[in-house]
Amino acid sequence: MRLLAATIVAFGLGLVPALAADEPDLIFKKSTVWKLLTPDHKLATYAVDDPMIEGVACHFTVPEKGGISGWIGVAEEVSDVSLACRQVGPVVFKGKAEQGEEMFRQRRSLFFKKMQIVRGCDAKRNVLVYLVYSDKLIEGSPKNSTSTVPIMPWGNQEPPKCGDYISD
Repeated sequence: MRLLAATIVAFGLGLVPALAADEPDLIFKKSTVWKLLTPDHKLATYAVDDPMIEGVACHFTVPEKGGISGWIGVAEEVSDVSLACRQVGPVVFKGKAEQGEEMFRQRRSLFFKKMQIVRGCDAKRNVLVYLVYSDKLIEGSPKNSTSTVPIMPWGNQEPPKCGDYISD
């Protein structure tokens, strides 16, 4: 029982790394508030590839708290997140998915808050729709951002129809 509790705490504190596939690529960080002896508050921009759809990547920017609470990993991050997704190669669906299925998740507090990117399909326009939002165990946040990816031909390849792969 103690080992289980220690493992849960270690994951919550970020002492045990997540799987490599779950980690986004850090593009850069920019300080927004200077702190004297502890890390600054920053904006961090990351990239993540859609694991179910080759040829689509999303970039998101999140605030990261500095100070003592940010330094030791117990700060609850705010829900402000921006999102931009683009087609970066030929689109290939790796399987079937559902509307609103989670594409990426990241912890935003010690235990209870997480940020999620979910995907859907506007079949009429053949456009992938990505939504980022954060939620807590009890309540969510109305703060969100949406990005769309029209599926276009790549080279001489005809674009697939997202409605054939993503359904209600």
